[in-house]
Amino acid sequence: MSFTAPLLLLLAIMRTPLFVVIAASAMLGFYSEEIDLSVISIEIYRLAEMPVLLAIPLFTFAGYMLGEGHASQRLVNLTHSLLGWLPGGLAIVTIIACALFTAFTGASGVTIVALGALLYPALKEAGYGENFNLGLLTSSGSLGLLFAPALPLILYGVVAQQMDLDQPVSIDQLFIAGALPGLLMLFMLSIYSMLQPRTENLELEKRRPDAWLSIKQARWELPLPILVLGGIYSGYFAVSEAASVTALYVLVVEVLLLREIKIRQLPGIIRESMTLVGGIMIILGVSLASTNYLIDTEVPTRLFDFIREHIQSKLTFLILLNIFLLILGMMLDIFSALVIIVPIILPIAVGYGIHPVHLGIIFLANMQLGYFTPPPSV
Repeated sequence: MSFTAPLLLLLAIMRTPLFVVIAASAMLGFYSEEIDLSVISIEIYRLAEMPVLLAIPLFTFAGYMLGEGHASQRLVNLTHSLLGWLPGGLAIVTIIACALFTAFTGASGVTIVALGALLYPALKEAGYGENFNLGLLTSSGSLGLLFAPALPLILYGVVAQQMDLDQPVSIDQLFIAGALPGLLMLFMLSIYSMLQPRTENLELEKRRPDAWLSIKQARWELPLPILVLGGIYSGYFAVSEAASVTALYVLVVEVLLLREIKIRQLPGIIRESMTLVGGIMIILGVSLASTNYLIDTEVPTRLFDFIREHIQSKLTFLILLNIFLLILGMMLDIFSALVIIVPIILPIAVGYGIHPVHLGIIFLANMQLGYFTPPPSV
């Protein structure tokens, strides 16, 4: 099977869809080991049986519904009315609004499209430079990936739970673990934004929305974080149940109460959101089959033994891992990296005594930093 690696490389160079390349690698690997290829179907079916997997399409649908309505405008007005008085207030508004919106949509691209048209002209009018405005919107759109119920957090938990590790990984733990690092990134970027030079615009300050009116207008969006996080941590909801309640709540609010989305628009929103979910699911399914092959052939174990020969210190390993993941984030999108790289590095990290939840936050933090670092941002 010496031709396998060149063949897969050729498929990748020819821009073959990622799931085809991964599936081909798994099929060729199992075939070389004389294992029945039906094992791939079994892995995909095992994925379909996971209850937590329901959370991914439901949270994605809720996020797309919020993006299609005017929730983004109300969120910007609310944060601007409460924080706009601070030095660099509009920049801080941009950071917080984009991070919160990304947490629910699960994709920074959706955030940039939904909020960019609102915030970019406002930042420009506030006197900030063009390069700063573009950089702020791009980076802020990625910083919400560590906050619940962001899709990458759930997806990492799904992948980690398939690894049969001694240390259990729950989605609840990931939601809690991502909060502090996410807030720290928001705080540091806010400090940087406050130090940026800009020309004063007193007229813009006079147009700051009234706080009480903004709260009243956003009264239907404000309960969402409480509904999701409060329901999960109080024990009333499992993650999949919280996703169901969130999707139903957003559907009722946007279609029946606020009537910002017409019923005839729902098929299009469902199709668009499930296209994203379908792409993730098919990659995840074939990746789990590929992971099964790697485990059967003891690739992570042999890789860990090789690394252990050269790196004994846990701290040194963590430093090198962060550098590797940051570079990886520049080259791969976060969903592809999650399903391809996590199954390889997770057993190695556990061998160094790193908890899987700790690794998850390290992984996602570097992915979101790499997401707005060249070359992808060029």
